[in-house]
Amino acid sequence: MTRSGASPRLEVLRIGNASGFYGDRFDAVREMLTDGELDVLTGDYLAELTLLILGRDRLKDPAQGYAKTFLRQLETGLGLAHDRGVKIVTNAGGLNPAGLATAVRELAGRLGIPVKVGHVQGDDLIGNGQWGEGVLTANAYLGGAGITACLDAGADVVVTGRVTDAALVTGPAAHWFGWGPEAYDELAGAVVAGHVLECGTQATGGNYSFFGAHDVRRPGFPLAEIRADGSSVITKHPGTGGVVDTGTVTAQLLYETGGARYAGPDVTARLDTVSLTQDGQDRVRITGVRGEEPPPTLKTGLTRVGGWRNEVVFVLTGLDVEEKAELVRGQVEEAFGGAKGRPAEVRWELARTDREDADTEERASALLRLVVRDPDAEKVGRAVSGAAVELALGSYPGFHVTAPPGKGAPYGVFEARYVDAATVPHVAVLPSGDTQEVRAPTRTRPLAPVPEPDLPRPLPAGPTRRAPLGLVAGARSGDKGGDANVGLWVRTDDAWRWLAHHLTVARLQELLPETADLTVTRTVLPQLRALNFTIEGLLGEGVASQSRFDPQAKALGEWLRSRHTDVPEALL
Repeated sequence: MTRSGASPRLEVLRIGNASGFYGDRFDAVREMLTDGELDVLTGDYLAELTLLILGRDRLKDPAQGYAKTFLRQLETGLGLAHDRGVKIVTNAGGLNPAGLATAVRELAGRLGIPVKVGHVQGDDLIGNGQWGEGVLTANAYLGGAGITACLDAGADVVVTGRVTDAALVTGPAAHWFGWGPEAYDELAGAVVAGHVLECGTQATGGNYSFFGAHDVRRPGFPLAEIRADGSSVITKHPGTGGVVDTGTVTAQLLYETGGARYAGPDVTARLDTVSLTQDGQDRVRITGVRGEEPPPTLKTGLTRVGGWRNEVVFVLTGLDVEEKAELVRGQVEEAFGGAKGRPAEVRWELARTDREDADTEERASALLRLVVRDPDAEKVGRAVSGAAVELALGSYPGFHVTAPPGKGAPYGVFEARYVDAATVPHVAVLPSGDTQEVRAPTRTRPLAPVPEPDLPRPLPAGPTRRAPLGLVAGARSGDKGGDANVGLWVRTDDAWRWLAHHLTVARLQELLPETADLTVTRTVLPQLRALNFTIEGLLGEGVASQSRFDPQAKALGEWLRSRHTDVPEALL
């Protein structure tokens, strides 16, 4: 369905991405604009932790709150984009899209580049007063329709605040092809393409389980060639590093997703309908994506300062590692002085990185990590650093720490709430300065699980060997607030027949003992030969709270791949 008065343009829209997070490769904007053809360049700068950082920036200076890196990238990128006729769409506006839009106009004026700038606002709900004490930021995840409106009005650069990552693609695609709000299949195809692009080089060989088969030292950033029916080809500029194949695209499709219904403010995309086909070197075609009405609510991310945190890492070298750890734990706990002086949360973790008869001191050493958290800065500051330092000459033999303990630092908490989409203002500020309200969808569908599909026939019984799961399966894992997801996929039908039956929730919890007492949900995606597991509460209060060794669950999938299980010899 196309919007009234809109007409499709060229057959293919080429959208590239030059940023997967705030701090990504600085030169990527210039590289994407000079290494090949593009119609739209996007940049994703926002994450749950980023909004907390920007919120603290805004407290210091109300004129801040946006990703300053993006503005520096435009000092060379804006002229290149203008010369090549490339539109720029980014969520770098963070908590202050109007401020960044003004800064882009000022930069363009200084450089003498005639560009039109629009921005999208309304996601910032901090002023609603409904969130309770201590909330630093409150931002609804908007869709792409505001971006579409700015582009329809002639914008060359569109700056947003908190939109979904995929909205950076659905907005330009709807503008380009004239899709209306009920073009569900087309929008869903763009959502899937956007999800593949959003984390930059993770789609082109970065963070890839089977990296050893490719040269991924400097992978190029990805782009999508989107067609009017919502299908796309994921690729990269010719001659750039990395690789695009069905494995790298599958890995990114599984990243930070949950069930088969991938809900967003524009559309709910059915991940169980995605079909991937290798379409030549470094080209993967995505077809068949089906879409449904979006849910009636919008996810809203809240961040707040949760308290204070400190950390000390003790180095235990040589013999009697367990006994040394027990000694220093007892000494530190005694130094806390009982319940009154003890931080609210005290966590010890002994990492046995040591080797027997090691040829270097470092390889002979284990690490004992102490993490403390408390609402009171004093309880994690001098009380902890003093306890550690004062033991220097009176504890286990070889006592030292990896770094001098500090006075502690504030940590953040992320929380997701859901609000009625119709109550959230979604406003496009056009290049002319006029505003255009974006109405909430009139047709919605509450999110519900998809019935589990039929599993393939099991592999015939045969000899097995105890071996790492990762010899057969790839994995990609990540965070969603306090939850983690880990997706696994295999490359052959026989491996899928085995994995689908072997890796149950119970077996995953056996392989990952940290998940044994948590709620784990398994989603089966036969067309991708993939399983996706959502693990509730593994990350505590989210990445900003730094409550876990791997606070974003980035390596959870690789841990799972390293675990040994009974693998059919035929697959090895």
